Amino acid sequence: MGEPSWLFAKHPIVVNPDLAAGIGLNEAIVVQQLNYWLNSKSAKTIDGKKWIYNTYENWQKDNFPFWSVKTVKRTMRSLEKSEIVLASNFNKAGFDKTKWYSIDEAKLNEVVSQRWGQSDPSKGTDCPHAEGQNDPTNTRDYTDNTTETTNNNNTEGHQADPQDNKQSKTKKNKSESLLAKTMEVIEYLNTKTGRSFRTTTETNRKPIRNRLKEGFTVDDCKKVIDKKYAEWHGVEFSNGNMGDNYLTPGTLFRAKNFERYLNESSKVDIERKARKEKDGFDIDQMAAETASQIAKFDDSDLPF
Repeated sequence: MGEPSWLFAKHPIVVNPDLAAGIGLNEAIVVQQLNYWLNSKSAKTIDGKKWIYNTYENWQKDNFPFWSVKTVKRTMRSLEKSEIVLASNFNKAGFDKTKWYSIDEAKLNEVVSQRWGQSDPSKGTDCPHAEGQNDPTNTRDYTDNTTETTNNNNTEGHQADPQDNKQSKTKKNKSESLLAKTMEVIEYLNTKTGRSFRTTTETNRKPIRNRLKEGFTVDDCKKVIDKKYAEWHGVEFSNGNMGDNYLTPGTLFRAKNFERYLNESSKVDIERKARKEKDGFDIDQMAAETASQIAKFDDSDLPF
């Protein structure tokens, strides 16, 4: 009898390092395995969404024998709490409390993007333009504060330079203005998309703040949001992800994306141009000219 082989003879447990760094190692293992079963013949489609059911004990026995049942339960509950994993009960028997599970991919993308700062997807021709993988950045969730420092240990009796104080106040005012503009853009994105990106999260602030520092305006940022919302909202990309998943600060305001997005023709502009070429006239322009003429019309010109 030969030596036992520890190479894969059945479906292996897969660990995605980026996913593990974003949501935790145990959670990443469970989500990946759950995704495997959701794409298997065992899954059931209910109201257009795939679900799989199992008990904690069977999850542990058949999928995670290296964990205890308590660890499986704790990990599942953690994923449910973060709303990455959806849990429900579709059992016909009222006494059957076995849970059914599915994955909210939009929520998963949102949570991971909060951790890394999401870039464009790297696959699919119908997706937002991409170049390579996400660039991880080690950031912490903190609030921007500018502290004005003065030296109170004035042992030599020197007075503070008024010019230094003036420059410090000017710098503080600029910082506060930049923060206000950054928060305005995030709040506009939330209003437009119905999402809840936190204005206190550095991974949300940083790409916007950097674009504003480069000289782009709040209106430029809002213009990109409007363009990409019109183009991506409700659209399924060729990689299977919904366009709404990429309406995030990390994608919209990423350095390699933003200026290109800003200068692209919007979906409305493209449709308007196509309509003009087809009909031979611009209905929107005609409507605007008519409205302008009506506004300038003087009642005294009437013949009665």
